[in-house]
Amino acid sequence: MAVVSWKEMLLLTGLVVGCYWNSLSCGFVFDDVSAILDNKDLRPSTPLRNLFLNDFWGTPMAEERSHKSYRPLTVLTFRLNYLFSELSAASYHLLNIILHAVVCVLFLRVCRVFLDKTFSLLAALLFAVHPIHTEAVTGVVGRAELLSSIFLLAAFLAYTKSTSTDHSIVWPPIALTVVLVAAATLCKEQGITVVGICCVYEVFVAQGFTLPMLLDTLRQVLQGKDGFPYAVLQTLLKLIVLVISTLLLVIVRVQVIQSQLPVFTRFDNPAAVSPTPTRQLTFNYLLPVNAWLLLNPSELCCDWTMGTIPLVESILDLRNLATVVFYSFLCLLAHYSMRYRHSSAKTVIMALSLIVLPFIPASNLFFPVGFVVAERVLYVPSMGFCVLVAHGFKIVSHKGQLKKISWLMIGVLLTTHAVKTFNRNWDWESEYTLFTSALKVNKNNAKLWNNVGHALENQNNYAMALRFFLQATRVQPDDIGAHMNVGRTYKNLNKSKEAEEAYMVAKSLMPQVIPGKKYATRVAPNHLNVYINLANLIRANDSRLEEADQLYRQAISMRPDFKQAYISRGELLLKMNKLTEARDAYLRALELDGTNADLWYNLAIVNIEMKDPSEALKNFNHALELNPRHKLALFNSALLMQESGEPKFWPEANRRFLIYVEEEPNDANGYFNLGMLAMDANENAAAEHWMRKAIGLQAGFRSALFNLALLYSQSKREVDALPVLDELLRHHPEHVKGLILKGDILMNHKKDTRGAKACFERILQMDPTNVQGKHNLCVVYFEERDLPRAERCLEETLALAPNEEYVRRHLNIVRSKMAAMSAAGEPLSREGGSVSAKEEEPQGAKEAMEEIAVGEKEGRGADAVGKGAGDEKNVRKSSAEGLQSGGADQTEPLDGTQAGKRTKGKSTKEIKDIEEKRAAALKRLEEIERILSGD
Repeated sequence: MAVVSWKEMLLLTGLVVGCYWNSLSCGFVFDDVSAILDNKDLRPSTPLRNLFLNDFWGTPMAEERSHKSYRPLTVLTFRLNYLFSELSAASYHLLNIILHAVVCVLFLRVCRVFLDKTFSLLAALLFAVHPIHTEAVTGVVGRAELLSSIFLLAAFLAYTKSTSTDHSIVWPPIALTVVLVAAATLCKEQGITVVGICCVYEVFVAQGFTLPMLLDTLRQVLQGKDGFPYAVLQTLLKLIVLVISTLLLVIVRVQVIQSQLPVFTRFDNPAAVSPTPTRQLTFNYLLPVNAWLLLNPSELCCDWTMGTIPLVESILDLRNLATVVFYSFLCLLAHYSMRYRHSSAKTVIMALSLIVLPFIPASNLFFPVGFVVAERVLYVPSMGFCVLVAHGFKIVSHKGQLKKISWLMIGVLLTTHAVKTFNRNWDWESEYTLFTSALKVNKNNAKLWNNVGHALENQNNYAMALRFFLQATRVQPDDIGAHMNVGRTYKNLNKSKEAEEAYMVAKSLMPQVIPGKKYATRVAPNHLNVYINLANLIRANDSRLEEADQLYRQAISMRPDFKQAYISRGELLLKMNKLTEARDAYLRALELDGTNADLWYNLAIVNIEMKDPSEALKNFNHALELNPRHKLALFNSALLMQESGEPKFWPEANRRFLIYVEEEPNDANGYFNLGMLAMDANENAAAEHWMRKAIGLQAGFRSALFNLALLYSQSKREVDALPVLDELLRHHPEHVKGLILKGDILMNHKKDTRGAKACFERILQMDPTNVQGKHNLCVVYFEERDLPRAERCLEETLALAPNEEYVRRHLNIVRSKMAAMSAAGEPLSREGGSVSAKEEEPQGAKEAMEEIAVGEKEGRGADAVGKGAGDEKNVRKSSAEGLQSGGADQTEPLDGTQAGKRTKGKSTKEIKDIEEKRAAALKRLEEIERILSGD
């Protein structure tokens, strides 16, 4: 068995890099979205043990929607990628290229077991460049095939060393083989098939048995003429150890999936739910289809589900001829390889074992899988194909007249395959390029039309996306997901009527509930989202809230473990102010998924509505324990601490706001609230810094501008406050408190009664009943020495606020002054010395406002921060969990919002501030009275 030289390693590695270097520019597409972008198991915040509890896509194995694909070692490599480069797609593609090069080198080493040096290298070169591998190498999720293949080949190589030169058993290589088989299986399920390959090798290659020899030995034993030869007994002992180890692995694997097969629908694999003989004829026809892809990989497609390959419904279907030819050729090769003992037969039997055994789990012949054809599952079977090609070329090239032509043909084959592979990589650059390339091959797959629509939708090109979604409904009229996509797109185009009609069509296609039959076995779990999306659409109309609630309850009745239905219903009940029911809905959802940070967050929002801030803070903290950088929980928990008025909470609130602005550096609300905290702590320099930062990010930020001006005013920097107020009033000319503060500064500090008068008159133009503006205008009249007008003004003010004692006192003072001046014969309306007078400062050190929980749109995975009004203090933010759709499936994300509105009551701190300012205002009123009385 010749070893692999470093030159051969460099040749294979160089060829792999030459074929696949352009894949480094590709992004995450198709199934990569679910396996990488939406998979929380990759995040360092997720416990490492979750990798061994969840499936390949991050779904708990116990959940019915799990695909039951248990590949923790593959997910571990994704997690390592994330650790070093987070979501930089290039690093994931680079590692795939490296792994493919390693597989090629190991495959060359395996080929040396039954091929000579030249033709084993030829087989490895063909394997390195074969276009069928682009899905496994360029698609990031194909890493499962790459890793499984590495351990599979290593296990086989270890097993080849299990027989010593004296033909005795060497146990350490067998033990290593078992360990490597387990590792291969933990990368992808088909890794376990290497045990069968080892058995074939042991019987037909290592021991040199043929089928006639085995039958003859068995006949003699059964007839009692002879016992088993020693070589046969040794072989049986080794095979028994392998088989028992395999059975243990199978038992563990069955326990992991809890003895449940994944739920697939007719859209994933139409033949799987077809009657006899359609099911058998179609599944057998798929074998020559896969063989043809290996022979002629000219038309490759990323998705072969749904209507890609029409069902073979009759024995008279001409496609059955392809099945017959395929089985005939396979039987001829098997007969040849098992009948003779020469090296050619051994090569063929090993090639067949590499083709057939690893393909069995994906063949649909023994149990259904979630696809019709998948190019990446041909990664290992293509090894056997390459061995057959190389062996056939060896036979042809030894014939003198064909030698040159055969070498030329193999050169052309390698070149064309390499070019095809390089060009095929470009198709995987983005989802749009991938799915449009697939449509060139197959226009009968509604899922492809849907996925092109999704790609356009992600570019906000809704009009074009709608065309593809509608085409999907024409190609597959009973595709529930396609109608859901049409509905969502109409909604995005603000065509609510059309959206509702599309959702109703999708709903009508749902299988009816049959008493005694489990509903989930007949429908894809994410198709139930039609109820959620329809309810989310109609609940925008307040008169249809009960109708929306009925839809949520209908979805829950169909699947009591439908978590998203509880979440959406909780949002609706919050909007309907049914707080206890909303809380119960979220608690039920938490029973189903207690590790979901978004659920704890939403429960906290309900607690706030129920006026239970301590419980709300506790649930916010639960969310942050699960996800320490949960942006909404950071913001709203810090806001709750700030509103509590308790100084002991301020440092932690400040820390959370700081983390929030790290996560959302362009959100002015975070900086604004940091400024408010600094104002509470009398840290004026920090408050000014944060307010300026907020204003810089959001020009015209009303509350930030007003509170910055107020900060300057309180800090005796009235001159600095005026430009800020001017900017505030330029953006918000009807801002009453800004006008009052500006008028106050102009009258008391700039002695500009005309400017102050204009401010107060502007207030009264907007609101003639504004007592504060009216009274301050009266003071301006007094400053202008127009006592009769001041008297009339105060009388009008008193009529507006008959219980305000200070207005009554001021009116009495003015009347007394007028009487004194009349007695002295002085005119009542004349210019005189100025009087510094002002009513109380605008109530409250900081401008209060209504807080609204704003929901955001749902996608393939993401906790976006819902934006508030942007110009108000302390906007309560909220989120709802999005629906996960596997890969680039045609089903849509939840398109609802989380509603929830709360009006903030005054905190203890704010009440204390207001009382202090009222006391200060009373002192100023006393000064006004002394001035009025003493003049």
